[in-house]
Amino acid sequence: MTCEKCGKEIPEGTTSCPSCNPSLGPQPATTPVDDRKDWLTTLLLSIFLGQLGVDRFYLGYIGLGVLKLLTAGGCGIWWLVDVILIATDGLKDAKGRALRKR
Repeated sequence: MTCEKCGKEIPEGTTSCPSCNPSLGPQPATTPVDDRKDWLTTLLLSIFLGQLGVDRFYLGYIGLGVLKLLTAGGCGIWWLVDVILIATDGLKDAKGRALRKR
């Protein structure tokens, strides 16, 4: 692509001509945001509020969170299984991503 003003070649990844307006050179690359759920937060939610399904809501499993809420964590059994799964990295979020450890 060439600049309409000065006729020089415009490099890829720039928004304007570096010759005519050098302050608008190459744009910095943006760093992707790590939006995975935190492992420690999930574990603490599961230990303290797991019988209410809060851990499943946090991970994005809305339906399972409601079921866990209505059954009081599966009478405590489902709650205990979830605590063990989270502690051993056996549970992923609703998008299938592993939990993030700091």
